[in-house]
Amino acid sequence: MSDVTIYHNPACGTSRNALALIRHAGIEPIVIEYLRTPPSKEVLRAIVQATGQPVRALLREKGTPYAELGLGDPAWSDEQLLEFIVQHPVLMNRPVVVTPLGTALCRPSEAVLALLPVRKLPAFRKEDGELVEDDGIRRGGQA
Repeated sequence: MSDVTIYHNPACGTSRNALALIRHAGIEPIVIEYLRTPPSKEVLRAIVQATGQPVRALLREKGTPYAELGLGDPAWSDEQLLEFIVQHPVLMNRPVVVTPLGTALCRPSEAVLALLPVRKLPAFRKEDGELVEDDGIRRGGQA
């Protein structure tokens, strides 16, 4: 079983590139297509806690009902925001990657390198042709 999990949206280029980078490292992750299999509120809470970021960092505005739901209002509590993500999984920003080295929202996709145990990957070309060169330094995500 893999120690790497990616909360993935196959329609998202950043998510596809992060998944490809993980596989480029020789790791076959657990892939959770969170729009098909949304995480529970408890799982979301654990993800947020593991990233060390506020719940709002996990919210996606573009292409979601964020504005229609009034989620820009700072009065919403973290618990309420988590409930909105449960009800509307498209609000979850992606990709989120969980490894033994940490948990992070991997935007840009090469942020996943900090979470991988493999040292100094060969160069990788993203879908758009951008070259990603791994410096081999693992800064780690939030554990």
